[in-house]
Amino acid sequence: MRPALARQWLLFRLACQMLTRFPAARGIDYAPALDAAAVRYYPAVGILVGLAGGAVFTAAYGLFGPLSAAVLAVSATALLTGAMHEDGLADTADGIGGGRTAERALEIMRDSRIGVYGVLALILVLAVRVFALAGLSPWVGFAALVAAHGLSRWSIVIVIATARYVRTSGTASPVAGPVPQASHLAAGATALVCLVPIGVAASPLAALGVLAGLALGHLAVRGFFQPKLKGYTGDTLGATQQIGEVGALLGLLACL
Repeated sequence: MRPALARQWLLFRLACQMLTRFPAARGIDYAPALDAAAVRYYPAVGILVGLAGGAVFTAAYGLFGPLSAAVLAVSATALLTGAMHEDGLADTADGIGGGRTAERALEIMRDSRIGVYGVLALILVLAVRVFALAGLSPWVGFAALVAAHGLSRWSIVIVIATARYVRTSGTASPVAGPVPQASHLAAGATALVCLVPIGVAASPLAALGVLAGLALGHLAVRGFFQPKLKGYTGDTLGATQQIGEVGALLGLLACL
């Protein structure tokens, strides 16, 4: 394999290892700078997670009905990622909801215990994801999962590229810092490709609805954590993915 292609394959494997439970980059010569470069492949990894969830959704739809299929699809994606984004959502809700200052919020977010705000956020977001999917036909649901997961990982890249990492160490510290323009463009192009299946399975208007929902979700979640923290943490990146996914699904439903 050519050196340039070998490097891109390595970066893709690192992105898979960062965002899923698969040890895809085991045995490589690791350097922290590689994690930062791998963010360009976050939407691609999201597409793979969405494909897996979509396969479960379509397979289960005819056997168990739409609601059970939606529950199984959401469960499958959480298992693939180790529920890391759900965990980040809960920690963010606890920290921002319970901390009067940024310092106190960051302290709460480091606590492994889940509080009332975290439980409430998880219940609401999981419920919206499940019932949104249950209202879709099998193939539209498949396309929606691919789009929602790919686009919501792009939302993460946008936060990394446009905000400051506020911790000195943590799960997101290897990817903190400037995102090169080429990486940002690659991530955006990959994410926007996710809209094509929605346009085919539903309509071009539905694809625009997904994009608009993602944008609103992105703005909403940043409006929740960024004014207090003045930046982001690994937990808030998880919250960004979850709210971006919800926004994309609701935007789709609004345009069907």
